[in-house]
Amino acid sequence: MARRFLTALTASVASIALSGCLIVDVETRERAPATAASPAASTYTPGSFDGAGADWRMLAESELADRLNRPRREGRARNVILFVADGMNVSTITAARILDGQNQGNPGEENYLPFETWGHSALIKTYNENAQVPDSAGTATALHTGVKTDIGAISTYAGQGVAACAEGAELPATTLERAHARGMSTGLVTTTRLTHATPASAYAHLPSRDWESDTALPPHAVEAGCRDLAEQLIDTWFVEGGPVDVALGGGRGAFVGEDRGGQRQDGRDLAEEWDILGGSYVENAAEFRALDPNGEEPVLGLFSRSHMSYTLDRDDAEEPSLAEMTEFAIDRLSQNEEGYYLLVEAGRVDHAHHGTNAARALTDAIAFAEAVARADAMTDADETLIIVTADHGHVFNIAGYPRRGNPILGLVHPPAPDGSDDPTPPSPAQDGRPYTTLGYYTGGVQRGDETLTQEQVLDPNYRQQSAVPMGSETHSGEDVAAFARGPWAHLVDGTMEQHTLNRIITWAYGWDAEDEE
Repeated sequence: MARRFLTALTASVASIALSGCLIVDVETRERAPATAASPAASTYTPGSFDGAGADWRMLAESELADRLNRPRREGRARNVILFVADGMNVSTITAARILDGQNQGNPGEENYLPFETWGHSALIKTYNENAQVPDSAGTATALHTGVKTDIGAISTYAGQGVAACAEGAELPATTLERAHARGMSTGLVTTTRLTHATPASAYAHLPSRDWESDTALPPHAVEAGCRDLAEQLIDTWFVEGGPVDVALGGGRGAFVGEDRGGQRQDGRDLAEEWDILGGSYVENAAEFRALDPNGEEPVLGLFSRSHMSYTLDRDDAEEPSLAEMTEFAIDRLSQNEEGYYLLVEAGRVDHAHHGTNAARALTDAIAFAEAVARADAMTDADETLIIVTADHGHVFNIAGYPRRGNPILGLVHPPAPDGSDDPTPPSPAQDGRPYTTLGYYTGGVQRGDETLTQEQVLDPNYRQQSAVPMGSETHSGEDVAAFARGPWAHLVDGTMEQHTLNRIITWAYGWDAEDEE
């Protein structure tokens, strides 16, 4: 009886949901009317709960209304923006959501990051061709080429090795390259080095992510004709005619010689070459903000010798924010009537996790969400597909039964036994000492004899404890989340292979599967 009731209820809900959807065909602009039974959007405000059942029902009503009135767009995408928060596993999203809410003075749990409200989402399988737990090179290659490859490889086929550097070698075309071939504008924005694995996989082809400058190339790679990643970024524009119009991030050291604080030894100053050959090159926030967003020349911004600063440490006079760089890139690329492709990466979420420093990882994740919100506000959902995802996860988790509203970076304080809001002492671990809500499975900080205090763990420099001693915390093999809005966003659904996201992008553009101009 119970099973038949649930089956009938499921069918009924599905029927209501289908009849309540607003279907948008961007090509014909025809709209199917929403059912009159669909509830209106709620005026619920996060953080407004007083504990009454009506508050929870109001939240449920709001979420139901959002889903019943959600548009479905099937027109051609003129533009695509791929947002990648490097290392942003589901626990990072949850913890960042809570921290963001608590920064606004709310308990945090009922908060949403901007992209979480779009409605189209999926779980993404992240394994590499030869690795159960992946790295950024292999996963970013899947996102940019639609092909899985070996761990450490940059947009080359699995097992190619230095043969990928040979003249005429078969290589998987990246979305950036394919967009440029069609006369579209293209851009890269990252908080890492522009030659780091994720951005590099969009414009370069190399069997090793480590070959960022000429000094990193081993003799056998040089003999095979391999070119370092920095050289590929510069030469593909000014020597070979493409493909990057805007490139903003860190990593100046791979582009310049030792006389300018870099590591190149081939006598080339690639940043100066960019400037001499007709591009605009900037090194700090003041120079960046002086750029004309409506200009036409290609722009290269290298705001630090290596990676850009974490959000908590960023000097606004020296480095623009991720949201600011995103806004400039969209303004510049939007001038092309043929459309554009833009990659935006919050790469330092990953680095903070490797150091088991949750405060910086979560703060960079929040800055990433702000950049997504900026792009969402600047673009038309009828013509721009935005996908938000991660390349891989980390062994970062949330545990320990803390009370609702407990500081997400703090010690675990349990709910009061009588259900009141009265304060409770920290929960003890088996050794009798308190512990934090956030922690890591692997990493460089193990539990010692020290008794943690709230002041200590709330310090931004505090490094969370880990179970397995390692020199650095490691990636995880778990699925990551993807969120989408815009044309064909509804195809981001269920559990998916990572490289399928690339095919959804090319499908939204209207490109044939095998058409790699």
